[in-house]
Amino acid sequence: MSKAANTRLTILQKAFELIYTKGYQTTSIDEIIATTQVTKGAFYYHFKTKDEMGVAIIEEILKPTMQEHFIKPTEASQNPIEDFYNMISYLLLEDPFLQIKYGCPVGNLTQEMTPWNNKFSEALTELVNLWKETIINSIEKGKESGLIRKEVVGEQVALFILSGYWGVRNFGKLQNDNSAYLVYLKEFRGYLDSLK
Repeated sequence: MSKAANTRLTILQKAFELIYTKGYQTTSIDEIIATTQVTKGAFYYHFKTKDEMGVAIIEEILKPTMQEHFIKPTEASQNPIEDFYNMISYLLLEDPFLQIKYGCPVGNLTQEMTPWNNKFSEALTELVNLWKETIINSIEKGKESGLIRKEVVGEQVALFILSGYWGVRNFGKLQNDNSAYLVYLKEFRGYLDSLK
């Protein structure tokens, strides 16, 4: 990796950490520069604006992470019922990237930025739709293999999983503990079993 590419990645990673813990709008370019220890000139060499950097965080930090932890496990699923449960359980209770007190970074940016910025909306919509479509495809494969009832509607399941995950992340953030996660996972298990 070239020095310029390494500097760009460092800016994105450090900026993401600040934004995840403080919020996008309350994180200033000056804080990002101080944290990354790059010059203002170096920052503006890579990003014309803070919003350009924010969209790059979605594309270059969140998207690969989501591909690894949300998309790949779902695409590779042989048993969607078990694999959906295991994935959500891992994301809520074990994933070191996601912290209870800060919630879901994609959910946070969606709530904070989509009312104000179309580029954020487009990038986040693409990301969420990718996960949604992957869940739908997995449901269809489960129906073909007889693991899921034929009358189950993949889009309804996908929206239920996504909204439940985002919602319970907010409860965890509000309470700063995982007690809501444990209650949710018990109910989520029952819901998934009802798809058989």
